Amino acid sequence: MRTPVLALACAIALTAGLTPRAHAVGPINKSLFGGLAIKGYDPVAYFADQKPVKGSKDFTTEWNGATWRFASKSHRDQFTATPEKFAPQFGGYCAWAVSQNSTANVDPTQWTVVDEKLYLNYDKNVQKKWLANRDDFIKKAEKNWPGLVDKK
Repeated sequence: MRTPVLALACAIALTAGLTPRAHAVGPINKSLFGGLAIKGYDPVAYFADQKPVKGSKDFTTEWNGATWRFASKSHRDQFTATPEKFAPQFGGYCAWAVSQNSTANVDPTQWTVVDEKLYLNYDKNVQKKWLANRDDFIKKAEKNWPGLVDKK
């Protein structure tokens, strides 16, 4: 059943002139209490401000089963218009862990934007590993993610 839905979403995105970002969609890594995505950090800030910024309780939205916080109304509105553009890849799970065919939590201050996609890592040491061979890890993670989604 997921395949027709994903195909429809891609068709809608393509007709709207958007590039599908299938790896941003899927189960979202969220806090146990409150269901916060990326520990309350603003996903738009990584692109607009080139740094992690904590979101505010005053600017939130619900998307893909999680609560997302933003530093400003403008950031919230940008996300609401095109969430797949700003949502972290692999549901906000550690990108390096996904490349290893697993999932792990993240430290939102350990991040990278590659080809206009946001990737998060578990901690500073994992990010060092990630950065050393980032492009290969991205390819491995993209291959592994669909199988991990089915397990969630």
